Amino acid sequence: MKKENFLEVLEQNLENRLINADFAMDWDKKNHTVEVIVALYAENKDQEAIEDGEGIVSEEEVIEFQDSLLFYMADKPTSFDDDEYLAVFPFEKKKGLSEAFIVTFADYLDEVTTQGMDNLLAFLEDETQDVFELVWETATFEQRLAQAEATVMYPYPSY
Repeated sequence: MKKENFLEVLEQNLENRLINADFAMDWDKKNHTVEVIVALYAENKDQEAIEDGEGIVSEEEVIEFQDSLLFYMADKPTSFDDDEYLAVFPFEKKKGLSEAFIVTFADYLDEVTTQGMDNLLAFLEDETQDVFELVWETATFEQRLAQAEATVMYPYPSY
């Protein structure tokens, strides 16, 4: 029987735990990275002009907001800009990620996107708010991770 890898377990946990957000996973085999993209959708009742971080203006009835988190192989040189991601996480190829890490990650990401959905709706209703963004508090995540019990490890997938 083939042992599950961390991509499979991560996807299962995100499917089961993310309530207010859609997600996609982008596995870049060449660079040994995995990007988790989360999307929030909200009704723009007044069809206000909303400008995104890239300067694109939308007056659509439904606003889509996306943000990404990145997993990267710690011992492989990879170039990326931390500021492009909500959070970044290193992993070791053979060791991978623990079930405790994955469950804590999925649970906390659900909290972040649930609060983000509330903040997005408030942003659309309040003309005085200039910026909307998701907030990932690394200290909060690490504190929760420290409380998680050690569990099985899931390796990076081989292909």
